[in-house]
Amino acid sequence: MSGSTPFKMRLVHLDLKGAPPKVSYLSEIFPLFRGLGANGLLIEYEDMFPYEGSLRLLRAKYAYSPSEIKEILHLAGLNELEVIPLVQTFGHMEFVLKHAAFAHLREVGPFPCTLNPHEAESLALVGAMIDQVLELHPGARWLHVGCDEVYYLGEGEASRRWLQQEQNSTGKLCLSHMRAVASHMQTRRPSVTPLVWDDMLRDLPEDQLAASGVPQLVEPVLWDYAADLDVHGKVLLMQKYWRCGFSRLWAASAFKGATGPSQAVPPIKHHLRNHVQWLQVAGSRPTDSLQGIILTGWQRYDHFSVLCELLPAGVPSLAACLQLLLHGGFDGDAKAKVENLLGISNLEMMDPVREGAGSFPGSNILALVTQVSLHLRSSVDALLEGNTSPMAALVAHGTPVCGFAPGTSPAGSAPTTAGGSSSTRSWFSTSSPQHSASWRSGAPSYRSWRSPCSWLSTRMPWRSGWRRTCTPACSGCELYCRTSARWPPPHPHPPALAGTLLRTPEGRACARRLLLWAGVLCAANCQPGQQGPT
Repeated sequence: MSGSTPFKMRLVHLDLKGAPPKVSYLSEIFPLFRGLGANGLLIEYEDMFPYEGSLRLLRAKYAYSPSEIKEILHLAGLNELEVIPLVQTFGHMEFVLKHAAFAHLREVGPFPCTLNPHEAESLALVGAMIDQVLELHPGARWLHVGCDEVYYLGEGEASRRWLQQEQNSTGKLCLSHMRAVASHMQTRRPSVTPLVWDDMLRDLPEDQLAASGVPQLVEPVLWDYAADLDVHGKVLLMQKYWRCGFSRLWAASAFKGATGPSQAVPPIKHHLRNHVQWLQVAGSRPTDSLQGIILTGWQRYDHFSVLCELLPAGVPSLAACLQLLLHGGFDGDAKAKVENLLGISNLEMMDPVREGAGSFPGSNILALVTQVSLHLRSSVDALLEGNTSPMAALVAHGTPVCGFAPGTSPAGSAPTTAGGSSSTRSWFSTSSPQHSASWRSGAPSYRSWRSPCSWLSTRMPWRSGWRRTCTPACSGCELYCRTSARWPPPHPHPPALAGTLLRTPEGRACARRLLLWAGVLCAANCQPGQQGPT
């Protein structure tokens, strides 16, 4: 299958931050991954891994159990997908350093993103995390240790004192921590090779990188998700890494999660162009110069960011990109195979927000996203132009909401101001009793996201630019999933669309927000006059 592609390994990145799939969904999607041309998985567990002992507090409430991890690995093996686990060990440590028990290990006190490399306890912490992950992955040949976007490195008090010494630099500090983590792995599991994202290595002087000992311990993953990737620049960077002593290099593209922190549907054309250019990079060097390519599918840009495209919404993009890699381009044969495997009659690259989502596992979520996107294009414009309530705007545009006929006003529409115009204030209030009654921890704010203050926006390089201020809670539901139902009786139960695929309340909330805003849920499940979700 890989005879015409320069990438011997083609790994699909499963980012489990915020919207991890249920194991039952993975059992359906893994055969599709294999059929499309993938032969491996990069699984970024974050807080979904079942840490034990002193690390147990790192577990999310809905983390996978050890038996479920084993089942995931079994399913991957059945579909000939090699699993590489990913454990962040330097940057993007928010899921660890947000806890009071580990807050003293932050590089800069107010920010939980970066680990303090000067503390011996820091290495002990990441070492324990690595040991527990490898224990549940006995057959792993590689372990990805992250090390990307190590923000604020060198700005902590201990780092400032260290940097005052002659010949010390942030680059040397970064390499020292990478070497310590890799050496720990070499001691515990010499058969497992560490992978690292390469962004912290790119600008380091060659002599410093070559003399650090890091090239003999790790394999860098060169990542670039741009549609206008600098092919010549990437080739030069590869040559630099080889001169420094790295034996093998990897590439990383993206099929979703790289074009906007709140993107709903991946722009397939953008991702295809990115993969075309990665093929050009690989083709400019001898065969097998790159060990493989990781097709990243980010779920959110950091631990505190809003969710971007859900995995089911990214499947058509993933399918097109994998087939492009196998065929050396996205020709008629590649397009036909994608359409056949996904059950799509005509894959449209120019505008993925369209009707007809196919018959692949999770296609109902994609259908939901595309349908809601079409509704929002018109209804949000009407809301802004006419200053009307969201539900009233949807009804006015012909969307049946909670059984109300198009053209009528739904109950509870926004009050009219003295000037006669409809005010939106009450629609964005969290004090409404009908809203509060539906949420276990109080009413959710429709303004749950705020822009950071001016100091944070300049000092804190979050890729998303947004910080979370509240997260609505969910009550339990045993009918469709562990944690789905938002609307207790007497309200109608939500459909199984989101609940069957997504494991956490946050992931299901991402899908259900689309339903709530566009009225699709009520149109599908509420009889005329029946009370819908509030």
